[in-house]
Amino acid sequence: MKGTKYLIWLVVPILLLALGACTSAASGEAIPSIRQTTLMEPDQKTAEVSTEELQTILREKSATVFDARPSQEYAISHIPGALNVAAKPGVSMDLYISDPAEVGRVVMDNKAAPIVLYCNGPFCSKSKRLSEELLEAGFTNVRRYQLGIPTWRALVGLTQIEAEGVEYVWEQDQTAVWIDARVPVEFGADPIPNTRNLPLDEVSAAKKDGRLPMEDHNTRIIVFGTDGAQAQAVAEAIAQNAFHNVSYFAEPLETLRSTLTR
Repeated sequence: MKGTKYLIWLVVPILLLALGACTSAASGEAIPSIRQTTLMEPDQKTAEVSTEELQTILREKSATVFDARPSQEYAISHIPGALNVAAKPGVSMDLYISDPAEVGRVVMDNKAAPIVLYCNGPFCSKSKRLSEELLEAGFTNVRRYQLGIPTWRALVGLTQIEAEGVEYVWEQDQTAVWIDARVPVEFGADPIPNTRNLPLDEVSAAKKDGRLPMEDHNTRIIVFGTDGAQAQAVAEAIAQNAFHNVSYFAEPLETLRSTLTR
């Protein structure tokens, strides 16, 4: 059931995008690729960016990207390069909104600073609420990736996990698969219990020998290594093999080890 619900979150945004593409085809308009399209909601107060545009923004660092979800959700899995800020004081979880004042602090109160927001996809209103409050506060360059993290996972595949998320998943999710990206000799000399060794050159082999969960590609997979670059490379390779819930830990191995033992 858990896997089915997660799959729905992945599939629904893709179906919505496909429907929009069919409509464009019928009208004779140029059809954007699925990475180039947006949700195209009516009466939006702030413009949307596509997955492709967001990738460019993150690569070029041309805007500050904020994850508008609660801090624990962010810590467990977020778009690499995105920032998270504290909640607005006094709001309930069902009406959650990040604190616009904290956003302002991050961009040093530059009201013209380019800002991109995202949250949990087409059915989530967190980024909308935050965008509207930022507009009211005088910010003039606010956009949203309203397709959100479900579509990012489906189209890009890779997310990042923070130390707080590592601790939570280790304690709460017994179905998660933990991948140690170090070379075998390093792993063998100093393994972390209940983890699987999978260096970059063995990703294909791991699909056959049981190290990767081939019967459920929605299984949460956490990748760590000697450093963030090693972990990211292996996580990217796993995601490119149709695994949809892959996160990498960007900090050194000793940080992860101390997080799991505290």
